[in-house]
Amino acid sequence: MVRHIVMLNYKEGLSPAANRKNAEQVKRLLEDLRKTIPGILEFTVVIDPLPTSDKDLALNALFESDEAFAAYQVHPDLLRLASFAASVMQDKVSIDYRE
Repeated sequence: MVRHIVMLNYKEGLSPAANRKNAEQVKRLLEDLRKTIPGILEFTVVIDPLPTSDKDLALNALFESDEAFAAYQVHPDLLRLASFAASVMQDKVSIDYRE
């Protein structure tokens, strides 16, 4: 199994309302991936972190295999979502590891 964790911040210069709307849209699009990409065992998207957090949005996903994770990374739906997320979020950090 492969654990995939991604964290992002809001894009600077946008209003709090715009940031919230964008985060909700990114969350919805991420959650929709579970319907179209096989091999996802767990998929949690956080857009309401505690005030002590350094990031505004987090994804914590578990894939059934290296192959499932590799297919996810190049899936057209993810690539479209990543393009949108890059336009409204910044400071992406991620870690992937085997469980």
